[in-house]
Amino acid sequence: MIRATKVLGQHRWKEAAADTVVLDFDDRHRRRMAMTGTRGLEFLLDLEHATALRGGDALVLEDGRLIEVVAAPEPLIEIRGSDPHHLIRVAWHLGNRHLPTQIMPKGLRIRRDHVIEAMVKGLGARVIEIEAPFDPEGGAYAGPAHAEGHAHGHTGHDHARSHAHDHGHHHHDEHCSHEHHHGDGHHHHDHSHAHDRK
Repeated sequence: MIRATKVLGQHRWKEAAADTVVLDFDDRHRRRMAMTGTRGLEFLLDLEHATALRGGDALVLEDGRLIEVVAAPEPLIEIRGSDPHHLIRVAWHLGNRHLPTQIMPKGLRIRRDHVIEAMVKGLGARVIEIEAPFDPEGGAYAGPAHAEGHAHGHTGHDHARSHAHDHGHHHHDEHCSHEHHHGDGHHHHDHSHAHDRK
């Protein structure tokens, strides 16, 4: 089976693609995976590192042909705030939970999650259910060590405010372990992630 061993980022290629793969967010975070294009071309994605692919990227086959990456629509929620400051506050809470988040001109997009939706509504934001490609911010998730989607359950909290943390997300990253120490001596978070690099 022919291999795709390189990625050309958005706007870095102009020639016609030999085929197209339509991938959701999880399948766009891989190192090695058998794929079939919409026109039937079968190939093996075989990258040196797990890479966060974006819609509009191209995979380069060993013979030089290109496969265009299209981000598949998936169930999302779009979060709208009453003003920019309100939306930033909501974004902070999402970031605090390590949730992949897409920043839009008028809102934030995340994958549907009833616990997070309840939290967001509790912060006074409006939630709209949509179907759209999910292309979250790169940040920690874009590098080789964090190429798979994040989310996790936390334990051992001694917080004055309550957190609904364990909400059905799963990490697959064997190299990622975070420890947060707070200056007051009362907080210790130990988030362990295990990355399953396919």
